[in-house]
Amino acid sequence: MHKQKSIGIIGAGSIAEAMLDGILDEGILLPENIYITNKSNDDRLEFFRESYGVNTTRDYKEILSKCRYLIIAVKPADIGELLAVLKKWVTMNHIIITLAAGITTEFVETSLGKKIQVIRAMPNTSCKIKESATAIALGRNAKKEASDFAKEIFSSIGKVSTVEESMMDAVTGLSGSGPAYVYLLMEAMVEAGVKVGLPRSLSEELTIQTVCGAAKMALNSGESPKILRKKITTPGGTTMAAMKVLENANFTGAFIEAVDSATKRSRELMTQHSSLHKFRHVL
Repeated sequence: MHKQKSIGIIGAGSIAEAMLDGILDEGILLPENIYITNKSNDDRLEFFRESYGVNTTRDYKEILSKCRYLIIAVKPADIGELLAVLKKWVTMNHIIITLAAGITTEFVETSLGKKIQVIRAMPNTSCKIKESATAIALGRNAKKEASDFAKEIFSSIGKVSTVEESMMDAVTGLSGSGPAYVYLLMEAMVEAGVKVGLPRSLSEELTIQTVCGAAKMALNSGESPKILRKKITTPGGTTMAAMKVLENANFTGAFIEAVDSATKRSRELMTQHSSLHKFRHVL
């Protein structure tokens, strides 16, 4: 097995599965060149082994000895403990891609104690249908090879943007949590349809297609959402009547506040982990 062309995925949740789907569907790697592990769920590893034909193990030393690229897809609360374990076997030749919200590339580098190549990525749950909006940020040691491979991987599950790491908390607040905002809007539209007399099934059908159509229009027209909204908001019309209610309810302001809150929470996660890391270091 050629180490340069192998990848280890640490974490076996839905995001890891979506990435695995993309990597295999696009032919980026063969199943035998992929290793996957998780913390304790044996059934999940068996699922990956039987469904995808990939290698599964709980031996981190084995993964690091056979894989140059490591995708860390664990919860932020678990990353400090994981990095402490990986530190024993990580070398300067490894390239780390981390998906943990709020965790900086500097924190990963410091935890591993090496000037290692690290990339921070924030996909969203739409990666399950290969429609993720993913942003990646390069750590200070990351080179073009690592950047190109990360772009290739995340392009297999949607669209990729490269940003400065200082923007990643904002990315998390906007697109990382973004699908939930859209689903909440859809919930409200469904309930509104029911309230004005539509059967729930029809209200759901109309809502889903309306949101899908509006998104495709914004994607394909080349016009901003603001322009598209103004085009269908004629004075004295039904849409204008609806817009006035939303404006009076400060719909836009509440949305901005929500994204701001999620962004701040992403920053808080890093602060919490930094404090814990320093505490452990003192001990």
